[in-house]
Amino acid sequence: MNFQPLGERVLVKKIEEASTTASGIIIPDSATEKPSSGEVVAVSKEVETLKEGDVVLFAKYAGNEVSMGTDKFLVLEMEDIFGIIG
Repeated sequence: MNFQPLGERVLVKKIEEASTTASGIIIPDSATEKPSSGEVVAVSKEVETLKEGDVVLFAKYAGNEVSMGTDKFLVLEMEDIFGIIG
């Protein structure tokens, strides 16, 4: 994949939550919350605080969803990212 975000933006691959409980109950998509964490895949030149591979926490309904091939990503602005999960 070749994508370079512009401005103060990053490309993030969402980390999906488990769709079953520990006891094996399947949770439907309509009952789950949108994931609010993801792995940074690409960073614009203006962003100096993040690097590829960082796992970040972001606002629940932030960003624009884009599809590249079979994968789905979010293009997030830096102001929508709360911090790095370490």
